[in-house]
Amino acid sequence: MERVDQARTHHRMTDPVPLKRSLSLPLLTFYGLGTILGAGIYVLVGKVAIHAGPYVPVSFLIAALLTVFSALSYAELVARYPKSGGAAVYVQAGFQRQWLALFVGFLLILTGMVSAATLVNGFVGYLHVFTDASAWLVITLLVLAMGALAAWGIAESVAVAALITVIELGGLIFILVVTGKHLAELPVRFAEFVPPADLHVWHGIFVGAFLAFYAFIGFEDMVNVAEETKKPSRNVPLAILLALGVATLLYVLVALAAVLALPAAELAQTEAPFALLYTQATGQAPTAISIISLFAVVNGALIQIIMASRVLYGMSREGWLHVALGRVHPERRTPLLATALVTLTVLVLALWLPLVTLAKATSFITLVAFSLINLALLRIKRRAPHVADIPNYPLWVPIAGFVTSISFVLFQIVDVLRQTY
Repeated sequence: MERVDQARTHHRMTDPVPLKRSLSLPLLTFYGLGTILGAGIYVLVGKVAIHAGPYVPVSFLIAALLTVFSALSYAELVARYPKSGGAAVYVQAGFQRQWLALFVGFLLILTGMVSAATLVNGFVGYLHVFTDASAWLVITLLVLAMGALAAWGIAESVAVAALITVIELGGLIFILVVTGKHLAELPVRFAEFVPPADLHVWHGIFVGAFLAFYAFIGFEDMVNVAEETKKPSRNVPLAILLALGVATLLYVLVALAAVLALPAAELAQTEAPFALLYTQATGQAPTAISIISLFAVVNGALIQIIMASRVLYGMSREGWLHVALGRVHPERRTPLLATALVTLTVLVLALWLPLVTLAKATSFITLVAFSLINLALLRIKRRAPHVADIPNYPLWVPIAGFVTSISFVLFQIVDVLRQTY
């Protein structure tokens, strides 16, 4: 503890300047929407269809329900503790156990690296629309390029990410426009997408929801910019809910467009679902949407590499990890060693594990973290039930968040064991 206190004291003495509060509610909402949209929806619609069949929209709705309780818990926690430490701060406040806060920090790092590896695998699927280039070569070059960009500078990285967010949002709207005639058929065909009371069908829907949950991951990253947000106790919670609401609406509409336009079996077989949707709807080569999808995948992976390296850096600055991981390049002002370590780990994971395995692992790790976050809020609310001028959600919100998160964790464990044995 003495070493940790010395590290914190040294940090305060050498870096007394606070972060600049420059993010307004609209800017923060847009940033959050970019982190949520990522590229999960671009690469996972077909994978969800493998399990859920024509009930892909139901899987996405269940995934949204799974997400909303934890999002509300994050919203109250960031209002109570508007600090950049995010989940580790909340767990420390709830449990007063540094080892547990450190554990959650590592979960966040692992989530970022596995998520980036997932998206890199998705990049290969869309690139194969244009070329049959070797997957391992594409993955290696892409990961190293993103690592280099993240190391080059945070301003450059965020500028690229912001630009690509606009592009990927346009891509989703573009898909909805070209499949508009199929969406118009929904009132007539609605019954096709109402699941029967069949245990086997619902099992597939829930497996699909576990995969679809990956597409909602990202809202929890918004709390890490609380110290750079104007009126954080008001604006960060509101931005989380606004961004999640817009993303849910887009996801469900896109999922409906996909199952209305294509048979589930055909959708399940493609590695580039939006490219197939575009071709089916227009009869043209999917050049534009494939390029947009490639940008979206790069954006999601880049954001995760930045996030994971910054968490490593932050934990080092707290005195929890080796001091070398907290060193910043004097000119580029980025944590080079932390970024290099994250980049190399992403490369190994992307080359080693397939996309679906990586997406499931990301969802599993995130749900474990969500379970702890909801328990932390539950303990905090029992000590201090009401705080003025912030969102104060009922006690059942973190309870529901914990129950839904841990239930899906257990469901996945049982499903893996069932397939293994």
